Amino acid sequence: MVKIIVDCFGGDRSPDANIDGALAALKANGDLHLILTGDEAVIKAKLEGREYDSSRLETVHAPEVIGCDEKPTDAIRLKKESSMIKGIRMLRDRDDIAGLVSIGSTGSLVAAALTRIGRIPGVIRPAFCPILPTVTGGIVGVCDSGANVEVTPDHLRQFAIMGSLYMENVYGVKNPRVALLNVGKEAEKGDEIRQVAYKLLSETEGLNFVGNMESRDLLSGSYDLVVCDGFSGNVLVKTTEGTALELLKKLKKDIYTRGIYKLGAFLMKRGTSKVVVKGHGSSKATAVEKCIEQAYRMEVSSLSGKIETEIMKYDHYDA
Repeated sequence: MVKIIVDCFGGDRSPDANIDGALAALKANGDLHLILTGDEAVIKAKLEGREYDSSRLETVHAPEVIGCDEKPTDAIRLKKESSMIKGIRMLRDRDDIAGLVSIGSTGSLVAAALTRIGRIPGVIRPAFCPILPTVTGGIVGVCDSGANVEVTPDHLRQFAIMGSLYMENVYGVKNPRVALLNVGKEAEKGDEIRQVAYKLLSETEGLNFVGNMESRDLLSGSYDLVVCDGFSGNVLVKTTEGTALELLKKLKKDIYTRGIYKLGAFLMKRGTSKVVVKGHGSSKATAVEKCIEQAYRMEVSSLSGKIETEIMKYDHYDA
């Protein structure tokens, strides 16, 4: 049985979308056990009259809520009874719990996961990897998309390793084609960081590195994973979404209605594997369900262990 915590009071549509998504995921996966954190009276009222396997669903009272406008360090320190922080503590302290899903404050979730749980051994920094649809009907991941504004070549190589394993183990993309976001496709393009990163990626064993990618080719279907710093990645993703909103109505529908395209995740570990999945703040029930399924796949595929094995093959420097 895979146990996953769902933060029911994070996100624009909480708790309804969170609870509805949780029940859908519970129905779809027979060996899934969910723990819903939040105001217990509200959660139980929302569950009343619904059909679900009560032996695989439990609630934990957490009356406080962390808003997206709150300073992460203050939220972690002052709101210890919030649905997010209480869930993080449970994830840290209980070996029988595999992961946590939240669509709440990104800053608070990242800070809490890093300080309360920690990183996979060898990983310098966690990264976000949202998924977008391509014009060929496939998907492409962007790693990083906002967690790390400043990076080194070592960071970019780790993003490539983590992202490649993520695409393969969670989404079933065989031998993912990995590209480095740059201002041109030639190997010598870009600043020193990108040039050194190109060399490192070319030398990384088992990585299907296919060279540089220009931003215009993100949705072409020629790549499965794009590696970049968090600043460039965030601009890339938001520009693509903005273009879709204004010009491409079909693409807008794909990005904003299909649950798979609002997911971003970073992995944490303390002793046994621990997974934290961050969904888009405006996620509806379907997107929450997909976030839970994503966390489930990460656990059953032992993704954290695979990342640790590959990361430890190379020298790394904390930064």
